[in-house]
Amino acid sequence: MIKSEKEYNALLERIEELLSNPDNIENAESKGYLELNILSDLVADYEERHYSIQPPSLAESIKLRMQERGLSQKALAEFLGVSSSRISEYLNGKSEPTLQIAREISRKLDIDASIVLGI
Repeated sequence: MIKSEKEYNALLERIEELLSNPDNIENAESKGYLELNILSDLVADYEERHYSIQPPSLAESIKLRMQERGLSQKALAEFLGVSSSRISEYLNGKSEPTLQIAREISRKLDIDASIVLGI
């Protein structure tokens, strides 16, 4: 178990060294292969505890989809069948969509239901 940021950084350096030798990646019989796998697991556990990635908020997800699809707030409002002011409230976190609108957001914008429902 990694106990400090210093240990974490030292292991990252060692992993980089091991990755520079293709044999450590491809040959399961090599000593470096085993070391690389053990160190990678240790680093992954440390990162999960200290640098976990949180799922995006509904507002972040909607903004991303709007950008990807070139939608304005007005166009999104029409697409979902709600007012532009309601979209603004969703984007600013001032209100949550109804279950029916949440379903439409999930389906039409291809946003995971757990994000739309905040679970």
